[in-house]
Amino acid sequence: MTFSILAMDEKSGAIGCAAATGNLAVGGWVLRASARAGAAATQGLSVSPLWGDDALVHLANGATARGTVAQLTAEDSGRDYRQLSVLDRSGGVAAWTGPLNTDHKGQIDGRGYVIAGNWLSSVTVLDEMEARFLDSATGHDDFGRRLLETLAAGIAAGSDSRGTLSAAIQIVHPNRAPLDLRVDYDEDPLGRLKAIYALATTEPYAAWTDIVPTLEDPYRC
Repeated sequence: MTFSILAMDEKSGAIGCAAATGNLAVGGWVLRASARAGAAATQGLSVSPLWGDDALVHLANGATARGTVAQLTAEDSGRDYRQLSVLDRSGGVAAWTGPLNTDHKGQIDGRGYVIAGNWLSSVTVLDEMEARFLDSATGHDDFGRRLLETLAAGIAAGSDSRGTLSAAIQIVHPNRAPLDLRVDYDEDPLGRLKAIYALATTEPYAAWTDIVPTLEDPYRC
Protein backbone atom coordinates (compact mmCIF):
# COMPACT_ATOMS: atom_id res chain seq x y z
CA MET A 1 0.00 0.00 0.00
CA THR A 2 3.01 2.26 0.30
CA PHE A 3 6.38 3.09 -1.25
CA SER A 4 9.14 5.00 0.49
CA ILE A 5 12.75 6.12 0.39
CA LEU A 6 15.17 6.76 3.24
CA ALA A 7 18.44 8.45 2.29
CA MET A 8 21.44 10.36 3.57
CA ASP A 9 22.66 13.42 1.70
CA GLU A 10 26.43 13.01 1.41
CA LYS A 11 26.91 16.72 0.74
CA SER A 12 25.16 18.08 3.82
CA GLY A 13 24.86 15.10 6.16
CA ALA A 14 21.08 15.49 6.27
CA ILE A 15 18.84 12.45 6.62
CA GLY A 16 15.62 12.42 4.65
CA CYS A 17 12.65 10.19 4.07
CA ALA A 18 9.66 10.41 1.76
CA ALA A 19 6.66 8.20 1.11
CA ALA A 20 3.40 7.97 -0.81
CA THR A 21 0.39 5.67 -0.61
CA GLY A 22 -3.10 4.97 -1.92
CA ASN A 23 -4.48 5.37 1.58
CA LEU A 24 -4.68 8.10 4.24
CA ALA A 25 -1.95 9.82 6.25
CA VAL A 26 1.23 8.18 4.98
CA GLY A 27 3.46 10.55 6.94
CA GLY A 28 1.85 9.79 10.29
CA TRP A 29 1.79 6.03 9.76
CA VAL A 30 5.06 5.41 7.94
CA LEU A 31 7.84 7.93 8.45
CA ARG A 32 10.05 8.47 11.48
CA ALA A 33 13.22 10.59 11.51
CA SER A 34 15.54 12.01 14.16
CA ALA A 35 18.75 14.00 13.82
CA ARG A 36 20.00 12.14 16.90
CA ALA A 37 19.41 8.69 15.46
CA GLY A 38 18.45 8.19 11.82
CA ALA A 39 15.24 7.28 10.05
CA ALA A 40 12.75 4.47 9.63
CA ALA A 41 9.82 3.66 7.37
CA THR A 42 7.29 1.17 8.71
CA GLN A 43 4.60 0.04 6.30
CA GLY A 44 2.78 -3.06 5.09
CA LEU A 45 -0.54 -4.87 5.12
CA SER A 46 -0.63 -4.63 8.94
CA VAL A 47 1.62 -1.63 9.53
CA SER A 48 3.19 -1.27 13.00
CA PRO A 49 3.93 2.34 13.99
CA LEU A 50 5.65 0.81 17.04
CA TRP A 51 8.39 -0.44 14.74
CA GLY A 52 9.20 3.11 13.65
CA ASP A 53 9.26 4.49 17.17
CA ASP A 54 11.29 1.57 18.50
CA ALA A 55 13.74 1.78 15.60
CA LEU A 56 14.66 5.34 16.55
CA VAL A 57 15.20 4.29 20.16
CA HIS A 58 17.52 1.47 19.11
CA LEU A 59 19.44 3.74 16.72
CA ALA A 60 19.81 6.47 19.36
CA ASN A 61 21.27 3.86 21.70
CA GLY A 62 23.96 2.98 19.16
CA ALA A 63 22.42 0.09 17.23
CA THR A 64 23.08 -0.20 13.50
CA ALA A 65 20.35 -0.28 10.89
CA ARG A 66 20.99 -3.98 10.32
CA GLY A 67 20.89 -4.79 14.02
CA THR A 68 17.73 -2.74 14.50
CA VAL A 69 15.84 -4.51 11.73
CA ALA A 70 17.00 -7.91 12.97
CA GLN A 71 15.88 -7.26 16.53
CA LEU A 72 12.49 -5.73 15.74
CA THR A 73 11.51 -8.42 13.26
CA ALA A 74 12.70 -11.24 15.52
CA GLU A 75 10.51 -10.00 18.38
CA ASP A 76 7.30 -9.58 16.35
CA SER A 77 5.16 -12.63 15.51
CA GLY A 78 3.27 -10.48 12.97
CA ARG A 79 6.40 -9.59 11.01
CA ASP A 80 5.31 -11.47 7.87
CA TYR A 81 2.55 -8.87 7.36
CA ARG A 82 4.83 -5.88 7.78
CA GLN A 83 7.65 -4.04 6.04
CA LEU A 84 10.45 -2.03 7.65
CA SER A 85 13.31 0.11 6.34
CA VAL A 86 15.98 1.67 8.57
CA LEU A 87 18.81 4.16 7.96
CA ASP A 88 21.38 4.87 10.68
CA ARG A 89 23.51 7.97 11.22
CA SER A 90 26.51 6.45 9.47
CA GLY A 91 24.49 5.81 6.32
CA GLY A 92 24.01 2.10 6.97
CA VAL A 93 20.72 0.67 5.75
CA ALA A 94 18.65 -2.48 6.19
CA ALA A 95 15.12 -3.61 5.36
CA TRP A 96 12.60 -6.39 5.89
CA THR A 97 9.70 -7.30 3.62
CA GLY A 98 7.29 -9.81 5.12
CA PRO A 99 6.23 -12.49 2.61
CA LEU A 100 2.52 -12.08 3.42
CA ASN A 101 2.37 -8.46 2.30
CA THR A 102 0.31 -7.76 -0.82
CA ASP A 103 2.11 -8.01 -4.15
CA HIS A 104 3.91 -6.44 -5.74
CA LYS A 105 6.42 -5.87 -2.95
CA GLY A 106 10.15 -5.61 -2.38
CA GLN A 107 13.12 -3.47 -1.44
CA ILE A 108 16.26 -2.03 -3.02
CA ASP A 109 19.22 -0.52 -1.21
CA GLY A 110 22.62 0.96 -1.89
CA ARG A 111 25.13 3.23 -0.24
CA GLY A 112 23.17 5.60 1.97
CA TYR A 113 19.68 4.80 0.71
CA VAL A 114 16.92 2.19 0.91
CA ILE A 115 13.72 2.06 -1.15
CA ALA A 116 10.80 -0.24 -0.32
CA GLY A 117 7.18 -0.79 -1.27
CA ASN A 118 4.21 -3.11 -1.19
CA TRP A 119 0.81 -3.32 -2.91
CA LEU A 120 2.54 -1.82 -5.93
CA SER A 121 1.24 -1.96 -9.48
CA SER A 122 4.64 -3.43 -10.45
CA VAL A 123 8.09 -3.95 -8.99
CA THR A 124 9.19 -1.51 -11.68
CA VAL A 125 8.05 1.22 -9.30
CA LEU A 126 11.04 0.52 -7.06
CA ASP A 127 13.46 0.25 -9.99
CA GLU A 128 12.36 3.60 -11.40
CA MET A 129 12.62 5.26 -8.01
CA GLU A 130 16.18 4.03 -7.58
CA ALA A 131 17.14 5.12 -11.09
CA ARG A 132 15.76 8.62 -10.52
CA PHE A 133 17.46 8.95 -7.14
CA LEU A 134 20.84 7.87 -8.48
CA ASP A 135 20.55 9.93 -11.66
CA SER A 136 19.85 13.07 -9.64
CA ALA A 137 22.97 12.68 -7.48
CA THR A 138 25.11 14.83 -9.77
CA GLY A 139 24.47 18.55 -9.90
CA HIS A 140 21.40 18.50 -7.63
CA ASP A 141 21.89 20.66 -4.53
CA ASP A 142 18.32 20.45 -3.21
CA PHE A 143 18.09 17.21 -1.25
CA GLY A 144 14.39 17.59 -0.56
CA ARG A 145 13.51 18.06 -4.21
CA ARG A 146 15.61 15.04 -5.01
CA LEU A 147 13.48 12.95 -2.63
CA LEU A 148 10.27 14.39 -4.08
CA GLU A 149 11.40 13.59 -7.61
CA THR A 150 12.12 10.05 -6.47
CA LEU A 151 8.49 9.77 -5.36
CA ALA A 152 7.41 11.24 -8.69
CA ALA A 153 9.28 8.49 -10.51
CA GLY A 154 7.45 5.88 -8.46
CA ILE A 155 4.09 7.43 -9.23
CA ALA A 156 4.88 7.67 -12.94
CA ALA A 157 5.89 4.00 -12.97
CA GLY A 158 2.52 2.87 -11.62
CA SER A 159 2.45 3.85 -7.93
CA ASP A 160 0.36 2.03 -5.36
CA SER A 161 -1.99 -0.23 -7.32
CA ARG A 162 -4.94 1.72 -5.84
CA GLY A 163 -3.58 5.10 -6.89
CA THR A 164 -1.92 7.86 -4.86
CA LEU A 165 -3.82 9.74 -2.15
CA SER A 166 -1.23 10.92 0.38
CA ALA A 167 2.44 11.87 0.39
CA ALA A 168 4.96 13.07 2.96
CA ILE A 169 8.56 14.15 3.43
CA GLN A 170 10.81 14.56 6.48
CA ILE A 171 14.36 15.93 6.59
CA VAL A 172 16.51 16.20 9.73
CA HIS A 173 19.99 17.63 10.32
CA PRO A 174 21.95 18.34 13.53
CA ASN A 175 22.34 22.03 12.65
CA ARG A 176 19.12 22.79 10.75
CA ALA A 177 15.47 23.00 11.68
CA PRO A 178 13.57 19.79 10.96
CA LEU A 179 11.23 19.62 7.97
CA ASP A 180 8.07 17.53 8.32
CA LEU A 181 5.46 18.07 5.60
CA ARG A 182 2.40 15.98 4.81
CA VAL A 183 -0.57 15.84 2.46
CA ASP A 184 -2.99 13.39 4.00
CA TYR A 185 -5.69 13.05 1.31
CA ASP A 186 -5.71 14.70 -2.10
CA GLU A 187 -6.24 13.90 -5.77
CA ASP A 188 -2.67 15.13 -6.44
CA PRO A 189 -0.84 14.68 -3.14
CA LEU A 190 2.65 14.98 -4.58
CA GLY A 191 1.79 18.16 -6.45
CA ARG A 192 0.42 19.65 -3.25
CA LEU A 193 3.45 18.46 -1.30
CA LYS A 194 5.83 20.07 -3.79
CA ALA A 195 3.96 23.36 -3.41
CA ILE A 196 4.16 23.20 0.39
CA TYR A 197 7.85 22.29 0.18
CA ALA A 198 8.49 25.37 -1.98
CA LEU A 199 6.82 27.56 0.66
CA ALA A 200 8.80 25.93 3.47
CA THR A 201 12.17 26.42 1.79
CA THR A 202 11.82 30.04 0.63
CA GLU A 203 11.33 33.40 2.35
CA PRO A 204 9.85 34.34 4.72
CA TYR A 205 9.42 30.91 6.31
CA ALA A 206 12.97 29.76 5.55
CA ALA A 207 14.45 32.81 7.29
CA TRP A 208 12.52 32.01 10.46
CA THR A 209 13.80 28.43 10.54
CA ASP A 210 17.35 29.79 10.51
CA ILE A 211 16.94 31.05 14.09
CA VAL A 212 15.21 28.12 15.79
CA PRO A 213 17.28 25.85 18.10
CA THR A 214 19.09 22.80 16.72
CA LEU A 215 21.08 19.96 18.22
CA GLU A 216 24.37 21.71 17.56
CA ASP A 217 23.06 25.12 18.69
CA PRO A 218 20.27 24.40 21.19
CA TYR A 219 19.97 27.93 22.59
CA ARG A 220 20.00 30.06 19.48
CA CYS A 221 17.17 32.51 18.84
